[in-house]
Amino acid sequence: MKEKIQRLLKRLTQVEELLAQSETLSDKETYRKLTQEYSYLTEIRDVWKIYDKADSQLEDDKRILVEETDEELISIVKEEISSLEKTVAVQQKILENLLVPPDPNDSLNTIVEIRAGTGGDEAAIFVGDVVRMYKNYAGSKGWNVEVLSSTPSDMGGFKEYVMVLSGKNVHRQMQYEAGTHRVQRVPETETQGRVHTSAITVAILVEPPEEEKVKINEADLRIDTYRASGAGGQHVNVTDSAVRITHIPTGTVVACQDERSQLKNKDKAMRILSAKIAEAQKMQKAKEQADIRLGQVGTGDRSERIRTYNFPQIRLTDHRIDLSLY
Repeated sequence: MKEKIQRLLKRLTQVEELLAQSETLSDKETYRKLTQEYSYLTEIRDVWKIYDKADSQLEDDKRILVEETDEELISIVKEEISSLEKTVAVQQKILENLLVPPDPNDSLNTIVEIRAGTGGDEAAIFVGDVVRMYKNYAGSKGWNVEVLSSTPSDMGGFKEYVMVLSGKNVHRQMQYEAGTHRVQRVPETETQGRVHTSAITVAILVEPPEEEKVKINEADLRIDTYRASGAGGQHVNVTDSAVRITHIPTGTVVACQDERSQLKNKDKAMRILSAKIAEAQKMQKAKEQADIRLGQVGTGDRSERIRTYNFPQIRLTDHRIDLSLY
């Protein structure tokens, strides 16, 4: 481990030198890749400093323990050794995790698409709850949130909500949220106090970087405009600003109505469409290359039930790892 870290620290020095060069600053793609690598390497360096200092101090304390005869000092040193051993163990675990090569997609912008499933109004209300959950989580991670599209429901919540999360390791943290999320609770609309089971689906899509975006032929698109709908009020448009785009070869349909400008809605819809087609291509390629691997890790299909939120029992169950927390 030490040898590998020394090589990475040497690489950090090289990256720092490259970032200081004017040629790097003028090449946006090279600069982006180098800044990501710099962030990764500096994290390793910072953890290594803590680990190395604690490990060195631990060795010194162990030597003192062998040589020392003062009982009071021995007691103090033993306490310090116990604390340092915990620090070393924790930092070593962090280092081991960091030394796993990062996935190139780890920090790519991630589109989160949340839709109400079975359960009617209660499912739509739960979409709103999950949207707030993910936004709060994004806030705790320092990520940015951009709303691409939303369709409010009459009773509150959303029939559909699409947003982009961007920031460090955003896709690494969010990629396993894809699937069906069930909620079991007494809906606000329930008068008899009965527990209902509703479901929503979550799709997680990587938004390809500019240089890797799928080239879409305009001739393959059918673009329809219509009047935005919603819960009413001043934000509902009175012009045909909402946009629905159908990619004819794949049958993929996306819609966006959040912006007052038809052009802005089209731009956002195209971002979602590009991500969906890229994801479909990636899944097809993965299927062709490794059917066995797909059988092991799953397809991320929305029909897979991944989690149940049971409000009366204050229980959350992840069905993939058979874990319940209260």
